[in-house]
Amino acid sequence: MKAVSLFSGGLDSMIAIKLMVEQGIKVVAVHIKTGFGGTKDITDILKRRAAIAGADFRVIDVREEYIKKILFDPKYGYGKNFNPCIDCHGYMFRVAKALMRELGASFIVTGEVIGQRPMSQRADALKQVTKLAKDRDEKLIVRPLCAKLLEPTTPEIEGWIDREKLLDISGRGRDRQLKLAKEFGWEDYESPGGGCLLTEAHYSSRIREFIEHDSFEVEDIDLLKFGRHFRLPDGAKLVVGRDREDNEGLKGINSSKYKTITLPVAGPYSLIDKNSSRDDIDLGAKIAITYARSKIEESYSVNVGGDIVVTSPFATKKDAQKYFFKV
Repeated sequence: MKAVSLFSGGLDSMIAIKLMVEQGIKVVAVHIKTGFGGTKDITDILKRRAAIAGADFRVIDVREEYIKKILFDPKYGYGKNFNPCIDCHGYMFRVAKALMRELGASFIVTGEVIGQRPMSQRADALKQVTKLAKDRDEKLIVRPLCAKLLEPTTPEIEGWIDREKLLDISGRGRDRQLKLAKEFGWEDYESPGGGCLLTEAHYSSRIREFIEHDSFEVEDIDLLKFGRHFRLPDGAKLVVGRDREDNEGLKGINSSKYKTITLPVAGPYSLIDKNSSRDDIDLGAKIAITYARSKIEESYSVNVGGDIVVTSPFATKKDAQKYFFKV
C-alpha cells in the first residue's frame, strides 16, 4: 500500500509520515513548490528530512499555475495578509490527487492538526479544504496527528491503516510532537513557524504595490523577496540590495523585465525596470550609488544596462528613501 504525503519539512509532516511508515505504508513525500516558501532553496534539507521520516521525496513546481489559479482569486479569501490559505490547501490536495494516480498510491497524508492554524486548520476550514479538494465522497485525505478527532476516512474504514494507532492532537501546542520527535531520536526538524511569505505583512505589501503597476509573473516572486524597493516618479521599479544575501538573491533572478545597475565602486547589486524613462534611469543610478561606498563630493560613472550615467550620491540616505514604495 502506498500513500502520497504533502510535505513541508516541518515536524508535523515528518510525524505524519512516520506514523504511516510504522503501519507498513510506503510513502512518497511531495513538496509542492509555490515559490512563497522562503528566500532560500531548501530542497536538500527537505529530502533529508523526508528520508529521516522514512519516505521517498519529490518536488512538484506549480508556481505558474498557482499564480494564475489561486493567488489572486481565492474562493475563501485571504487571511490577515495576502495568504489564501484555505484555497491553497485545497489546491495542494488536488495536485496530490493527480500525482496519486501517477504513483499508484491509494490515499493522501498530511501533517495538519485541527486548531493549529487560525485560518486553514479550524474544524470548519478543514471541511472547506475537503470540499475544494473534491474529497467529500472519497474520503482519501488522512490527518494522522488528529485523526481520532475527525470522522474516519476510507483508509481507516477499509482497514488499510489502523485508526487506533493514529493520534488525537489539537491546538497550537507542540509538546506531544516534540515528545514524539525525542522518542524517534530526531534532532533535524524545522521549528514551528509560518513558513509562507504570503502570511508576512512586509512581503504582502510588496505584492499589493507591485500589481498596481505590473502583471505578476513567476519571475517576480523572487524579486519581491530581496532588497530595498523603490517606485520612481515615472513609474519604474528599482530594487537595491541591502547585504550579501540580498545581492546574491538578486543576481540569481533571470528576468526579462529588468536590467542591472553596475557600480564602479563596492556597493549593492541593483535592478531597474527595463523600460524606465531617462529621468528614472538617472535617478535609479543616483540612488544605487548612494548606498555604495561613495563620496558626496565625487561623480561616478554608473552602468545602467549598458548606458553610462554620470552621477553623484545624495547627501544622505534619507533623500533616497523618500522614493521607497508606498502602499
